[in-house]
Amino acid sequence: MKKITLFFVALLCTSLAGAKVILPQLFQSGMVIQRGKPVPVWGKADAGETVTIAFNKKEYTAIADAEGKWRIDLPKMKAGGPYTMTIGELTIDNILVGDVWLLSGQSNIDVHIERVYPQYTEEIDNDENTQIRLFRVQNDTDTHGVRDDIRPTSINWKTLNKKNAWPFSAVGYFLGKRMFEKNKVPQGIIVNSWGGTPIEAWISKDSLEKDYPMLVKRVQFFQSDDYVKEQMQANMQAERQWQKMLQDSDPGILYNWTATQYDDSSWQAINQNNWGWRGTGTIWLRQHVNIDKMHAGKPARLLLGTLFDRDVTYLNGQQIGQTGYQYPPRRYDIPEGLLREGDNVITIRFINKYGVVHFLPEKPYLIAFGDDRCSQNPMPKDVIPLSDMWKMQVGAEMPNCPSGDVSLQNIPTTLYNAVLYPLAPYALSGVVWYQGESNTGDPAPYADYLKKLMGSWRSCWQDQQMPFVIVQLANYDGRQQTAFPRPMIPQLMPVNSGWAQLREAQRLVARSDSRAELAVINDLGESVDIHPLRKKEVAERISLCFDRLLYNNKVKLAPEVIASEVNDGKIFLTLDQPIQSGRLYTFEVAGDDGKFMNADATAEGNRVIISSPLASHHSPRIIRYAWKDNPIAANVRSLKGLPMSSFEITINN
Repeated sequence: MKKITLFFVALLCTSLAGAKVILPQLFQSGMVIQRGKPVPVWGKADAGETVTIAFNKKEYTAIADAEGKWRIDLPKMKAGGPYTMTIGELTIDNILVGDVWLLSGQSNIDVHIERVYPQYTEEIDNDENTQIRLFRVQNDTDTHGVRDDIRPTSINWKTLNKKNAWPFSAVGYFLGKRMFEKNKVPQGIIVNSWGGTPIEAWISKDSLEKDYPMLVKRVQFFQSDDYVKEQMQANMQAERQWQKMLQDSDPGILYNWTATQYDDSSWQAINQNNWGWRGTGTIWLRQHVNIDKMHAGKPARLLLGTLFDRDVTYLNGQQIGQTGYQYPPRRYDIPEGLLREGDNVITIRFINKYGVVHFLPEKPYLIAFGDDRCSQNPMPKDVIPLSDMWKMQVGAEMPNCPSGDVSLQNIPTTLYNAVLYPLAPYALSGVVWYQGESNTGDPAPYADYLKKLMGSWRSCWQDQQMPFVIVQLANYDGRQQTAFPRPMIPQLMPVNSGWAQLREAQRLVARSDSRAELAVINDLGESVDIHPLRKKEVAERISLCFDRLLYNNKVKLAPEVIASEVNDGKIFLTLDQPIQSGRLYTFEVAGDDGKFMNADATAEGNRVIISSPLASHHSPRIIRYAWKDNPIAANVRSLKGLPMSSFEITINN
């Protein structure tokens, strides 16, 4: 009994001692702090308490204010470490001094290494660097106001290796590596993103309420915690009931449509390239695959491209994988011994709640064998392609699942309040903003939103010189499924593209801000995949922008138009650098009537020469380039291969 009492007394003393100083979640062992700038360290303590920091053989003190808040700014330091910091009774060790980057936005910044691994298998398998640390902000929302701190996270200053990076941002992973190679100093990567979120969710209330009062009123609607809780509970109950009804009524479950011996001869034959099913419920597909003796029994990987929407996939009656939504590539491992010589059956159970069930073209559909079966760059050497033909049968047809939208992460200010504001004033080297897909439906206010976001973040950090790299939207259009061969590239008719309008907003904001740069990636997308996989190349474009912003302003980025004139019926655009010569595509010209027409163009040195298609009685007034959701034909490139941004400019006559 005496030992138990002593134990609880000791535990109580430890708790009391630890309660004197509370640090934000960012301050943990293994952290990276910014070189070359004052480093704020802050937290909470008892009101009036003196807080002492011991770091690098020096001590610093502060007194907690009436609310218990305190802050100490450590002086500028050179890169180095590891160091140990003590703050009262707390100790933080393995601290490095180097560069810290904040990456934020929606899902493309958060696409994990796991997703892109087949593109870079050898590099990821063999990479480890204790000088690069990874921190992932835990998703959270707040409709009431700003918070003091973020939630605890599982990725808290982990060193860079395959295991730690697997669930981490691929862009962040490759950016940390690139900046370490460039500067040879420790790198801290903070990723703070949420898929599908609009820019409004990341902007402060103060920045929005004057010009966009209805956005702020929308937040107020969700400030009733009782309403939000009750609606979420109702949604969960509706989902459980819908799933139970589906499971109980699906004949594919009742009659075991996954079995190899099941007779599917009466099912409808469909071709995956021109098939879709609009309905709510389940649809079942089966394909027979013949496996020869050499491949029978071997472990393999089934690639099913990308599917809409949810699938559960079986091989010879055994479930080998499932994916809960449309975006992830389907890569399902086949265990040793499951494939047999002769007939094998792949069965897909689609579960659909909205839209049209379909396969995405331009993706791999095959069974891969061998040690390189996880690679897709290059593709595995030993593969058995799947057929485009499937047998199809409708399973359970269901009514729509009732629900009320309480996606708080999409409400204005909620992410700024919960996961952005609490990070300040942690010292940073720069910010990456990679977002916009969720705002393409209404791109008109995006430029103003982006200015407000950058302004509110800089105010939050009290640093009006905070560098921003804006990652422009990649090329994407799920409707355009054919990549045209070059040089026979058709001139598609001009369209008023929402994606191009948003890219233009990003371009204009970057151009108007001396502490911002634009990373142009309109050649790194995939026409049918909103989450393109070439994230290493995206990170390299971002790093070039930071090179120019922070280290060498002579670095050349994407070509830009610096002057325009009309002469002898031709339009001459002068660029800031030479470009690759030859015929150019996707230029359009409009006159006073605003109607755009395709125009022929060629490159010579640092000029683009455009033959105006307008009749002689019209003067060219506006010129556009790459003004499409998916400008796959756009080919203006710097001598180093960087693509030019899409644009719309008025011509100087």
